Amino acid sequence: MSAEEEKNKALVRHLYEEQAKGNLDVIDEVLATDYVDHDRLAGQEPDREGYKWAIAQYNAAFSGLHLVIEDQLAAGEKVVTRFALSGTHDRGEFMGLAPTGRKWMATGIAIHRIAGSKIVEEWAEGTSVLDLAEQRLEQERIERERIEQELQVARRIQQASLPKEVPELEGWEITPHYRPAREVGGDFYDFFDLEEPRVGVVVGDATGKGMPAALVAEATSNMLRAVAQALSSLSPGEVLARVNETLLARIPSNMFVTCF
Repeated sequence: MSAEEEKNKALVRHLYEEQAKGNLDVIDEVLATDYVDHDRLAGQEPDREGYKWAIAQYNAAFSGLHLVIEDQLAAGEKVVTRFALSGTHDRGEFMGLAPTGRKWMATGIAIHRIAGSKIVEEWAEGTSVLDLAEQRLEQERIERERIEQELQVARRIQQASLPKEVPELEGWEITPHYRPAREVGGDFYDFFDLEEPRVGVVVGDATGKGMPAALVAEATSNMLRAVAQALSSLSPGEVLARVNETLLARIPSNMFVTCF
């Protein structure tokens, strides 16, 4: 191997070693002003500034980055490097993947073309993108399962809060129909006995969907029933006012309930 080829290998090693230390100044030192990166991260520009951006993305997402050069070959103006990179994904999002706190390892092979003691082109292939994509899919699957479990609980809460029977009133036929706009809505209705010959009927809607709306809807329905039956002398408006005072102090500030 010629002295020039050994010098080219040393140049690539210097780039990788300084990058692993977080020294981004080495990029301006080693990469040519017209440098072109042929294999890039999503959103990365192919020039030297794009290369800096990509390294910054790794440093912002991973702690303890460690790079090991496992093999190098040089032929003419090109250097082939096989390397391994590791770190812990605990700092920030990377390629759409939220921090997992897990140890991350990747292997890769890069080809650098060198001219005038500067790196002018790079081609690289590695396992990092594939591994991260698999982790992101796994994270999304876990999140979908969590949401579905919450929806199932919310549906059970919602169904349990609806009346199982309707009142039998002379001259009336009551047939309720309930269908939420989404998997779980904040809508509710209820019937409750009052002093003869009165029957309480409430129809309401808590803002939002999912678990929060189901819980607020159930709480509102139970409060309305309890207040109306305990204080049967109150008018519907007075019952709503009493319940409103209690609800206001207990539900999130960005939610409200509409009742009739």
